[in-house]
Amino acid sequence: MHLAHLRLRDFRNYARLDLDLAPGFHVLAGRNAQGKTNLLEAIYLLASLRSFRGVGGGQMVRHGQPGYFAGAELVSESRREIKMYWSEKKRQLSLDGQPVRKLADYLGVLRAVVFCTEDLQLVKGTGRIRRRFLDLLLLQTQPGYLALLQNYAQALRSRNALLKQPAPNPAALEGFTRELVRYGEPIIQLRRELLPRLAPLAQRAYRRIANDAEELRLDYQPNVLADFLVELAQCRAREQAVRYTLAGPHRDELRLSLNDRAAAQFGSEGQKRTLVIALKMAQAELLEEVHGRPPLLLIDDVMGELDVHRRSGFLPLLNRLHQARGQVFMTCTEENWPAELGRDLVHWEVQAGRLVPKP
Repeated sequence: MHLAHLRLRDFRNYARLDLDLAPGFHVLAGRNAQGKTNLLEAIYLLASLRSFRGVGGGQMVRHGQPGYFAGAELVSESRREIKMYWSEKKRQLSLDGQPVRKLADYLGVLRAVVFCTEDLQLVKGTGRIRRRFLDLLLLQTQPGYLALLQNYAQALRSRNALLKQPAPNPAALEGFTRELVRYGEPIIQLRRELLPRLAPLAQRAYRRIANDAEELRLDYQPNVLADFLVELAQCRAREQAVRYTLAGPHRDELRLSLNDRAAAQFGSEGQKRTLVIALKMAQAELLEEVHGRPPLLLIDDVMGELDVHRRSGFLPLLNRLHQARGQVFMTCTEENWPAELGRDLVHWEVQAGRLVPKP
């Protein structure tokens, strides 16, 4: 699969962009604040319907305009067309000319993995960010997982709303409790099954980048240890005091450790950066393993943040994508241009929301 055409209208600093793209490596070079990251953000938005910067639609609209448009043509076994429009008053998403009615029918059409500075929150941030990483990977590999998440979230909201009442209706509380268990148990099981597939890939990537300096370990720590229904019953008195649900996969954790010490507390900045790159490399490798084709890689100035040795550990993934005719979009400035990528690539100069091909 590759992105054959990208069209933007009033997206960030792009008033108008129509770009034909081939498979392979695309390097987006230029000074800061010219629109390099904005382009990666648009591609990721088309893949996941969210910004990797964690912002809402209003912040992606060009200043002074009512909304933005983003569109793409994809080539795999067949040709697919995506069109997206967003404004405060109107939202539209279509695939191959037909409105998208269910997100499950859309997600997975374009698969992308992004490497960016925001990834450091995978180590430094809350457990919610690490749960989202696991969930995104399961959304990209497990049909039906989106419905499980949506149904669990609805049951959790309803149960929490009931717990906030002075005297919750016991029958209603029991009903939402059983809904929570019905959808929560398979979420826990799928997360548990994911780790033995993900962890070895991340460990191998970390060793390659860090030259066997430390041993990375990933541990899934489910909040529910045995019987979900029983644990909810045991929490009932405390839940009525705090007025929210205290047990369930919404409180799971993914523990990241280096040499059996918590990476967030004891890892250096370089180790944390290497760790998140290893996680994303593992995500890309697992997607390729499951679907038989590599995802798009969106690399936002990551190479410039690594020393020469660590960059060399990152290159095997890029080489494998090159051999599989995958597609990579990489941003950089002229100062941190990765010279080791001096092979077949398309070099674009980004200047104030315009792309100019360089020979």
